[in-house]
Amino acid sequence: MQHHHSVDASGVFSSPVGADLRAMLAPRENVLAALQVDLSADLRFAAGWVVVTSQRLIACEPGATTWRAWSLGDGLSLRLQDHGGVGSLELHGPAERLALWRFTLAHHAQVLRVVQRFEQQVARGDLDAEGDVDEPVCPTCHTPLPPDTEECPACARAQPPQTSTWVLLRLWRFARPYRKHLAAGFGLTLASTAATLVPPYLTIPLMDDILIPFQNGKQIDPGLVLLYLSGLLASALAAWGLSWARTYILALVSERIGADLRTTTYEHLLRLSLDYFGGKRTGDLMARIGSETDRINVFLSLHALDFVTDVLMIMMTAAILFSINPWLALVTLVPLPFIAWMIHTVRDRLRTGFEKIDRVWSEVTNVLADTIPGIRVVKAFAQEKREAARFRAANQHNLEVNDKLNKTWSLFTPTVSLLTEIGLLVVWGFGIWLVSRNQITVGVLTAFIAYIGRFYSRLDSMSRIVSVTQKAAAGAKRIFDILDHVSNVPDPAQPVKVDRVEGAIAMRNVGFRYGSRSVIKGLDLDIRPGEMIGLVGHSGSGKSTLVNLISRFYDVSEGSIQVDGVDVRRFAVADYRRHIGLVLQEPFLFFGTIAENIAYGKPEATRQEIIAAARAAHAHEFILRLPHGYDSLVGERGQGLSGGERQRISIARALLIDPRILILDEATSAVDTETEKEIQKALDNLVQGRTTIAIAHRLSTLRKADRLVVMDRGEVVEVGPHDELMEKQGAYWRLYEAQARRAEEDAQAAGVVIVDSSLLHPAHPAGNA
Repeated sequence: MQHHHSVDASGVFSSPVGADLRAMLAPRENVLAALQVDLSADLRFAAGWVVVTSQRLIACEPGATTWRAWSLGDGLSLRLQDHGGVGSLELHGPAERLALWRFTLAHHAQVLRVVQRFEQQVARGDLDAEGDVDEPVCPTCHTPLPPDTEECPACARAQPPQTSTWVLLRLWRFARPYRKHLAAGFGLTLASTAATLVPPYLTIPLMDDILIPFQNGKQIDPGLVLLYLSGLLASALAAWGLSWARTYILALVSERIGADLRTTTYEHLLRLSLDYFGGKRTGDLMARIGSETDRINVFLSLHALDFVTDVLMIMMTAAILFSINPWLALVTLVPLPFIAWMIHTVRDRLRTGFEKIDRVWSEVTNVLADTIPGIRVVKAFAQEKREAARFRAANQHNLEVNDKLNKTWSLFTPTVSLLTEIGLLVVWGFGIWLVSRNQITVGVLTAFIAYIGRFYSRLDSMSRIVSVTQKAAAGAKRIFDILDHVSNVPDPAQPVKVDRVEGAIAMRNVGFRYGSRSVIKGLDLDIRPGEMIGLVGHSGSGKSTLVNLISRFYDVSEGSIQVDGVDVRRFAVADYRRHIGLVLQEPFLFFGTIAENIAYGKPEATRQEIIAAARAAHAHEFILRLPHGYDSLVGERGQGLSGGERQRISIARALLIDPRILILDEATSAVDTETEKEIQKALDNLVQGRTTIAIAHRLSTLRKADRLVVMDRGEVVEVGPHDELMEKQGAYWRLYEAQARRAEEDAQAAGVVIVDSSLLHPAHPAGNA
């Protein structure tokens, strides 16, 4: 037996599971392409393989030693997606997903080859074909992909799958801790429902043994009347007490399920990587965690309980009706098929309608989330009418969608009521006929009518629950869309413990892509412990992306970033970031006191530590001038403080955690010259003894950097001290001269006479930049 293998498949045979794969191959079965996946299903690093042969697709799950196989044929498809540094490859059959593999984008070229080979074999139907690789095609619809893209435009425009009511069953994971309370609530529901069914049954002897004989001249037995009336009172009291107990217990449970759902969703949201938030609107996420969980909570506390009660009532009533008279009971069930058909028909329309309502409502909340935080900009540009028009348009769209859904719902509800009334009319007619033929008594017919009234009222209630159920299902889908999303910055299965960081950073062949757009490529750089590096370059050159990779807000697509000789992907994310201090161009302060904002990264800090950090950040003096000093409240997003004051508080916040790696992202670009001097003094205290990476468009602010790293289009083009780079007259020299000329032109335009040109060139020709 002899096999021929493609070049990229050679690695699989040299792997620990290669011998098992070789033994699986049939005669004349050739390996066409192989992919090494490096992430498990829960996004932990582990090795696995996906192999396309001339007859099958064979896979070894990450961390496993056994192989699974699927024969190539009609109905199989591979679907490829990538987002923020993590890719996923899904194998789908005609009706379901069969397998899922995840990988870092360093393996993207291998994935494309595997998908192309797979689609080539399936499309040709020739299990022995080994021709050249065809042009890339969409794994889903098999249409050719446009040049330089990896996403099929047709599939991208496809509507998301509709919500199934079965998504509500996934809420069981949140209900499981309260299963004993739910069991007690179900038992109480059963008992209270049984108690409510006693009074109609007692009407039979009241009619047949007391009232009708009295009309025929027989005396009423007071004791018997008292007995029956006592039974009615006892059943009413029992039904009241049991109903109160079950409502109270289940309401408590549903509130706790809702609280757990909100907490779990929010905690999961905090663990997601930055790329997830880049594609979401604040108002939409707030609506999901707020209104959607409230909607689910109301469903669980009220409507789910009513639904269970309705089902029990219908089942128990039907059993009693058949025990009294089977033929009359069958007539009672005549409207059921029609009502069931209507519920099935309307359910799909309601489901899609409520999903659309959720999306439209998020447009309304998005306008609010945009406008309220940016109210100063709105007023500064006198755009109140424009924002009011935006809100009015979003609100009108919401109104139109609701009106369209209400047309369906307004027709459905009265129709169900009409059918139940017709059913009651049929029972009356058939019951009178049976009484006339002496097949049932008047008491039996009266009890039947009483039971049927409850039976049909529960049917009507169940039909109304369709609307609430679809609302809850749509809300649950939006919640689970968050919970099902996995972070693209995974924690390793066995993280390396981070006790202390020296601050040596090594980047080896680093590459990163946003989707199909390459942002950083082939970057190599070494930063020594305690060294200050200045990142310079035009906008879009990759500076901010590089510091995001060092902070591990994203993971590299290619190569590696090492801190103290260890790949940062081997650290637990939270442990690693505790050693990084970040000062941004636009500092974000939370609503709270000055002290709370400084101690945000170290909540247990003492007041003495907070004051020491504020002194080092040159913030102590202006804080003492505030009405309540360190206990002064900071408005939302730092309202009430100047830009320089907010920046110095953020520097104090970074100083307090004593980071070994410090990242300064345009920390002084948005302030005036005097404020910049104060901030620069604070930064001088902050950078001492730390590995510092500073980004600045104003090159003069990097005068104390040990080395400057010049970036252009995602690549490092120059590295060295200021004087050395100026002598080369390369990329850095051109940036510096252009900035100096622009500053001189601005000064002349403002009517300022420049006496000393070193004011424009503070770091040239002497000293380091």
